[in-house]
Amino acid sequence: MPDLSRLLNPKSLAVIGGGAWGEAVLHQAKKFGYQGSLYAVHPVKKEIAGIRAYPSVIDLPEVPDAAFIGINREATIGAVERMRKLDAGGAVCFASGYAEASGEDISGTDAQARLLKAAGDMPILGPNCYGFINALDGVAVWPDQHGCKRLESGVAVLTQSSNISINMTMQTRGLPIGYMITAGNQAQTTQAHIALALLDDPRVTAIGLHIEGFGDLTHWEALAAKAHAKSVPLVALKVGKSTHAQAATISHTASLAGGDTAAQAFLDRLGILRSPDLPSFLETLKLLHVTGPLASNQISSISCSGGEASLVADMAEHHDLSFPKLTSEQKQSLFSALGPKVALANPLDYHTYIWRDEDAMTAAWSAMAAPHIALTLVVLDYPRGDICDPSDWACATNAALRMRKATGKPVAVVATLPELMPEAIATQLMDGDVIPFAGLAEALNAVEAASSPRNTPSAEPVLKRPLAENTETLSEFDAKAALAHHGLSVPNAIQTNHSATGLDALTFPVVVKAEGMAHKSDVGGVILDCNSRAEVRDAMDSMTNATSFHVEEMCDAGAELLVGVTQDPAHGYLLTIGAGGILTELLNDTQSVLIPSTPEDIKQALTRLRMYPLLTGYRGAAPCDIDAITNAILAIQSYVIAQDGAVAEVEVNPLICGPDSAVAADALIRRTP
Repeated sequence: MPDLSRLLNPKSLAVIGGGAWGEAVLHQAKKFGYQGSLYAVHPVKKEIAGIRAYPSVIDLPEVPDAAFIGINREATIGAVERMRKLDAGGAVCFASGYAEASGEDISGTDAQARLLKAAGDMPILGPNCYGFINALDGVAVWPDQHGCKRLESGVAVLTQSSNISINMTMQTRGLPIGYMITAGNQAQTTQAHIALALLDDPRVTAIGLHIEGFGDLTHWEALAAKAHAKSVPLVALKVGKSTHAQAATISHTASLAGGDTAAQAFLDRLGILRSPDLPSFLETLKLLHVTGPLASNQISSISCSGGEASLVADMAEHHDLSFPKLTSEQKQSLFSALGPKVALANPLDYHTYIWRDEDAMTAAWSAMAAPHIALTLVVLDYPRGDICDPSDWACATNAALRMRKATGKPVAVVATLPELMPEAIATQLMDGDVIPFAGLAEALNAVEAASSPRNTPSAEPVLKRPLAENTETLSEFDAKAALAHHGLSVPNAIQTNHSATGLDALTFPVVVKAEGMAHKSDVGGVILDCNSRAEVRDAMDSMTNATSFHVEEMCDAGAELLVGVTQDPAHGYLLTIGAGGILTELLNDTQSVLIPSTPEDIKQALTRLRMYPLLTGYRGAAPCDIDAITNAILAIQSYVIAQDGAVAEVEVNPLICGPDSAVAADALIRRTP
């Protein structure tokens, strides 16, 4: 991994290029109070932005720790090579037109290869990259305006998009951004590489990652392991949809596990939190900066309006959050502070009887921050300072700060509308370790993310192989035989033609299936409950387009699951578990994990299914054998792992689950011969 220490906290900075962008870097460095040595490099100009210019980097008084290279694509390659030969600390490559533009310019890929060769082991950010801001050390290698301020600690934000990074620096939400780093097209140094380096800075409280694609998964696995060891939370804003190869699939699973499912499974596997949108991303980072991950999803809410209390409850309905009933101790404390005219509940509408009585407000709010509550939300929209007098709200701000200090419990003040959380108030609350949430919807998204259970990152790498090509579909008989070899229970069966040879080896009743069809039940290719040889022949005769058949003993009735594996090109083999049988797509009740997964991972996935109560004895029915189900799923996984990339997809649907068994009633395998 490249050593980024000199690049990200340089004692000397050289700007190569005298255009407007290079000049802007020098202006921004001085404006931000950079204390290191500043140099300009230009073959003709004697001075740029008041800084002496040298004709070449080899003429500089010292080898720079960092350089901003603001010249064209070809010239950048030469400049990077000269920097590397001087043993410089690293460079930001501003120019575009490399591999990210190869669709329009086929020479871009070659240019990127030459750039990487020129850089060698010297770290570079980009190309097509704006650079970075290190607000903790007063470093701005940045060719534009920004809204960062000097800090002693804060979060780090990493993104490929320069424009989004600028916008985030301009936020007025009170989020302390310690590092803002753009990675460009990540030719050499990836977001994961950068985040790994930032984990060595104890001033970084959380890391936010705006991710367009993961690239090499092993880098992310290493990042997750190190972040977990250092207890630094990671938050992702993952955009885009994976190019899941659904067009080539024939199983039900593909319709359920496409799009973004594998990306989510990868983040879950690594214990990385995820935000649904940019505002929620910033609010989640803010929460984590103040409190770190929350102990649980049990929260309290306080407001002086019944409308707000109802709004919080309604909006939280679609989140994995809980409002525990008040304890007797809480009720007693609240009654002492509020009197008999207030209905005591959580969420709490405390009316306005105690407004401006800071002591009473503190006492009542503190009662809501009970030991079992992970976070208390104080709903409070501040008036506009330009046309109103906000001094009336000082009592509420002070009560929230006093409540935090008195209880030692996490507290947040939530403005239902983002624009009604003034930046000055947000800063005041942050200074007192109170989270200032700008927007109720964003706050609930942040609380849900920060309270969600985080997996310990798996020690085993994801099974990712090149996409299987030139595949064939095995017969059901062969598919079941292959899976049975790895421990999957399957019914006794024969392959036969119209003669029904071998039928004596089976016990009636049996099921007759036409071979060579996908989704046989949809086209009359399955006849159940045949109780004699004559009924078997009749069943075969009814399937006029079939010449060979799969005949097997009927399974006992039970709960039906789907277990499928598809190959995701970006994230590896995806194992999907869901409601099975003929209602698979209709119910769309699935959970997905990546291979390899542990028995515990699989059992957790089962518990998240909406149909899980059917597996545990719904309305007095006998519970299914969860261990048998888990072992069946592990057997399917074992087969996929053993094939080492030859498998394109596997589906068992249904896996019929009973009190002491889990049997594959149907199976499909598509693989390279």
